[in-house]
Amino acid sequence: MAKFNKTLYQCTQCAGSSPKWQGQCPHCGEWNTLTETVAAPAPVANARYQSWTAQTQPVQQLSQVQAAEVPREPSGIEELDRVLGGGIVKGAVVLLGGDPGIGKSTLLLQALSAIGSTRKVLYVSGEESPQQIALRASRLAVDAARVRLLSEIRLESILATLQTEMPEVAVIDSIQTLYSDQVTSAPGSVSQVRECAAQLTRMAKQSGITIILVGHVTKEGSLAGPRVLEHIVDTVLYFEGDSHSSYRMIRAIKNRFGAANELGVFAMTDRGLKGVSNPSAIFLSSYRDDVSGSCVLVTQEGTRPLLVEIQALVDDAHGFQPKRLTVGLEQNRLAMLMAVLNRHAGIACFDQDVFLNAVGGVKINEPAADLAVILAMVSSLRNKSLPEKLVVFGEVGLSGEVRPVTRGQERLKEAAKLGFERAIVPAANKPRQAIDGLEVIGVERLSEAVEYCARR
Repeated sequence: MAKFNKTLYQCTQCAGSSPKWQGQCPHCGEWNTLTETVAAPAPVANARYQSWTAQTQPVQQLSQVQAAEVPREPSGIEELDRVLGGGIVKGAVVLLGGDPGIGKSTLLLQALSAIGSTRKVLYVSGEESPQQIALRASRLAVDAARVRLLSEIRLESILATLQTEMPEVAVIDSIQTLYSDQVTSAPGSVSQVRECAAQLTRMAKQSGITIILVGHVTKEGSLAGPRVLEHIVDTVLYFEGDSHSSYRMIRAIKNRFGAANELGVFAMTDRGLKGVSNPSAIFLSSYRDDVSGSCVLVTQEGTRPLLVEIQALVDDAHGFQPKRLTVGLEQNRLAMLMAVLNRHAGIACFDQDVFLNAVGGVKINEPAADLAVILAMVSSLRNKSLPEKLVVFGEVGLSGEVRPVTRGQERLKEAAKLGFERAIVPAANKPRQAIDGLEVIGVERLSEAVEYCARR
């Protein structure tokens, strides 16, 4: 066996291998992603695939395939069902990632307890002892009798248990702790994670067991292990939220059975995570419309409109290089919006420190936040508050035009429901029929929005 102990370096992003360490992966071009591993014996690896390649499936026309609606089963947690696309799908593989201590194991234990009232469930723990899990169940006041527990990290033993028990839903906590006898590298390595995920996915598809994998994240915030891990599974969920806040968010990055970018909001309590049915009211609980530098944005997270307060602080720079800092917003886009504001509205901020914050720990990636960010900066620079009970959304182009965004009607209805009376929106998003209690101001140029706020 000593002749097989050959050292290779595998990329944690693309799983490509190199005979020597390099700063840059020669396959995908990423930097500092090569990790040392031991090459597995080639004959053993080939033997595992001979039986699969020998079995062929008949070729058929796509028109002959009967398309049926995928049945979904509720998880007992409404916000989790939202990001899953309506519920749990039989035979699906879900990957849940997040920072340590953010609440992944807590949420899944609560979900298994709720599902266990009507279906058979199994919790496989590779990180915690059964006593630790029992202590958490007691603290959360869940019915522990509904959850079957297995403490194991050997993949072959887990697959045998799944074959024997045949639960409808199984949680693997976590995929980075498992190891397979067929791979010689250590648990958590690229080869082990890829092999274990592939075997568990195959088990889920063949048996119809819904498997939820818990994944670790790197210091950059991405899922640890090869990038192929996210391609193998059906759904990828990310836990988000500030560790100092009591609110947590789950975002669907990929979902083969539902809409991506859905957002579920939870509140961390002494009894675990509780779903927040109206997160806009939570994010605006401390909002004041008489303060300069504050603007309410109506953003869209999947199918849910969400009202978030955008705060800006623009002050004279006291150093040689003005500071630019964003929390929850894209920093590179801030530089572009400042240039557009200078060129098309005549307001220069090149000698100012600019700080932006999306209140509540929400991460906003859509360009519909452009207009709200600019108006918040103008309000702070002039030290003058925006008109009261005002909401804003719209994308701003490099030529100063305000472009329409998707689901404008739903955003306006959500704002009216929460008691807002004015809305500055792109002219193309202005509704044909008036919305009760809401004055909609449609603008085509950035200068029109700035002038409207200056007159009020």
